[in-house]
Amino acid sequence: MSYNILLCGVGGQGTVLASKLLAATACKTGITVHSAETIGMAQRGGPVTSHVRLGEDAYAPLIPKKKADLIIAFEPAEAVRNLGYLKKGGAVIVNSSPIKPVTESLHPAGYDGSEMTKYLEGFVKRLVVVDADDLCKDLGSAKFFNVAVLGLALGAGLLSFTKEDMLSTIETTVKEAFAEINKKAFITGLAAGEAARQANPELAVPGEAREMSKRNLTDEEEKHFLAVKEEIEEKRRKAAEGVKS
Repeated sequence: MSYNILLCGVGGQGTVLASKLLAATACKTGITVHSAETIGMAQRGGPVTSHVRLGEDAYAPLIPKKKADLIIAFEPAEAVRNLGYLKKGGAVIVNSSPIKPVTESLHPAGYDGSEMTKYLEGFVKRLVVVDADDLCKDLGSAKFFNVAVLGLALGAGLLSFTKEDMLSTIETTVKEAFAEINKKAFITGLAAGEAARQANPELAVPGEAREMSKRNLTDEEEKHFLAVKEEIEEKRRKAAEGVKS
């Protein structure tokens, strides 16, 4: 068996670090892993795609078309651009906040990412759309989305690692000065992921939809986890009430 994860975004969003955290966690837990990056331009704003293949059935680092179990997209247009990698029944997590290309700045055409997310909603059943700016507002910067989205994937039941596995990797991989804020980002994502899974139970990989999020949390982590989850659920309730009215 293998599990293929494609991460895509643009330069400067931290997609490569996110893929390295996944690969390092797999190695620590004894899972065979192959990974590779394809970078369109060696500068911020250029497309970046990272391939992470888990399991003994993956013999090459690049994921073939229509074989990705999960796509984690840091930008809506990049999600659509890489949709050909998604296998039938696969899942997609996408940041709805767009990174406008240089051409949009020079010749505005109204790109705001909404058309891309609508397109995904029409083709992907197991879909999580998340606003990185909103998710990371208590962290001080959307730059922490690259770690928060890994927590989201785990909380949604789309990764087989445990919370402890991922937090341990963050502590040993990220610079010490940024370890705590990145751990907080991960816990924030966990709460969002669990809320997403409760709203759509079909998201989770069979056998992975378990209560991983609350296991051995410190008191401070538990408080933050519950606060984020409550806020997300409250927003969902208000949105539902708005539709009914």
